[in-house]
Amino acid sequence: MAQTPVTDIRIETSRLILRPPRLEDLDAWAEMMSDETTAKFIGGAVPRPVSWRALMTMIGSWHALGFAMFSVIEKSSGRWVGRLGPWMPEGWPGTEVGWAISRDCWGRGYATEGAIAATDWAFDHLGWSNVIHSIDPANVASQDVARRLGSRNLGPGKLPPPFQNSVIDLWGQSREEWRAYRSSVRT
Repeated sequence: MAQTPVTDIRIETSRLILRPPRLEDLDAWAEMMSDETTAKFIGGAVPRPVSWRALMTMIGSWHALGFAMFSVIEKSSGRWVGRLGPWMPEGWPGTEVGWAISRDCWGRGYATEGAIAATDWAFDHLGWSNVIHSIDPANVASQDVARRLGSRNLGPGKLPPPFQNSVIDLWGQSREEWRAYRSSVRT
């Protein structure tokens, strides 16, 4: 089966477009990652050069592995509003679907809407059998997103360096649990 070119990958939801990150996303990405409140639970606020490296890591992962987090584009404005999706760097505790949305877009349901589409994509296109979400126990908002996805707290987890001192719980579910959950919420 032929693989879809990275530049052609695009998922649309009712309000969002998910596509692989591009260099043009850097300004918005760096702005989000410099905000202490937004970045608190995703490694902390970082300067623009560190955001550039993170963006290049995502772009490189798309080309090397065929997946990474998507850039989240708000359909109504065309604006970059976050990043979310499949993520599994070396040493990670599992196949993750994670999310980060710019603070001025919190409370709109974008993380849940995008994570549903990204989880479907990870199970259907990557063939993953499980999905996790690495969530700080104090990050109630992300726990709420995980619950809306049908995930449950699986207990404490451990991240690889340089995040080995981060306190996280692993939330998640199997592909079968996901499909059963998705069927139950559609009816």
